[in-house]
Amino acid sequence: MNDEQFPPQQQHPPGETVRMVPVPDHGERSYEGHGRLEGKVALVTGGDSGIGRAVVIAYAREGADVAFTYLREEKGDAETTCSLVEAAGRRQLALEADLRDRDDCDEVVRRTVEELGGLDVLVNNAGFQMAREQGLEQITDERLDQTFKTNLYALFWVTRAATKHLRSTRGCIINNTSIQAYEPSTSLLDYAATKAAINNATVNMAAELGPSGIRVNAVAPGPIWTPLQPATQPVEKVEQFGADTPLGRAGQPAEVAPAFVFLADEAQASYVSGTVLGVTGGKPVF
Repeated sequence: MNDEQFPPQQQHPPGETVRMVPVPDHGERSYEGHGRLEGKVALVTGGDSGIGRAVVIAYAREGADVAFTYLREEKGDAETTCSLVEAAGRRQLALEADLRDRDDCDEVVRRTVEELGGLDVLVNNAGFQMAREQGLEQITDERLDQTFKTNLYALFWVTRAATKHLRSTRGCIINNTSIQAYEPSTSLLDYAATKAAINNATVNMAAELGPSGIRVNAVAPGPIWTPLQPATQPVEKVEQFGADTPLGRAGQPAEVAPAFVFLADEAQASYVSGTVLGVTGGKPVF
C-alpha cells in the first residue's frame, strides 16, 4: 500500500487509529529492543497514537517505563498503547490531559515523577494541525489558540515543569518538529509556523540547558501515516499523501521511532545536542 494511493477516507479530529485504511505500523510486530534505555523513565506527550505510540512502544521495548498523555476522545487508542507497554514488561502511566491548559502540563510532569520515580527523557510530541482551503481570513482566533497552544505553548510549559527533574538525572529532551518547518504548505500556515518555532526553541534550549548536562534535540518527520491525516486533510490530499517525496510514499510511525531512540540513548548520542534529525523520505531539512 505504501507505494500506492491511500483509499479515500476522512475522520473528525483527533481521529482514531482503528478506522484508518491501512492501519498504521507502529512497530507492534517489528520493533525489537536491545536494552538501550534500561531503567529510564520517559514522558511522551500525545503518545496514544501515531508517532507518539511508536515511540512509546520502542522505549518500552528498550527497557524504559513510559508515561504518555492523551485526549479524552483518544481513550480507545490510549488503552491499546497501555497494553503494548505492559506486554513489553514495563510500567505504563496513561495521563488524560489537555495540554492547552498550563495546569495540566504541570500535572503530567508531577504525576510522572511521583508514580514512576523520576524523569530521564521528555518527548514533546503532541501536535495539532488543520488544513484550510481558503485565505488567511479562515484562520480564526480559536484555531490559532488551538494550534499554538498545543504545538508551542505546551512544549514550553511541559519542558519548564520537567527541567528541574531532568537536571537531577542529566536527562534529555526530544521535540517533534516537521518537514513543514522547511517546506511549509500554505494550507498549513499556522501549523508550519509553530514547527519553525520549535526548531529555533530546540537550538536555544540546547544552549541554555547544556551546562546542566541536558541534551535537547528534535526530530523532523516528513509525511507520516497517522490519524492526524484523515482527520485534518481533504480527501484528495489523503489519496496522494506522501507521493511528492523522493521515496515516493508516506512513512510509517515505526520508521520514525528509531530516531527518537537514538537521541535518547546516552551511549550513542551523548555528544548530540541542538540538532534536528530529519526522517522525511528524502525531503531536505536545511
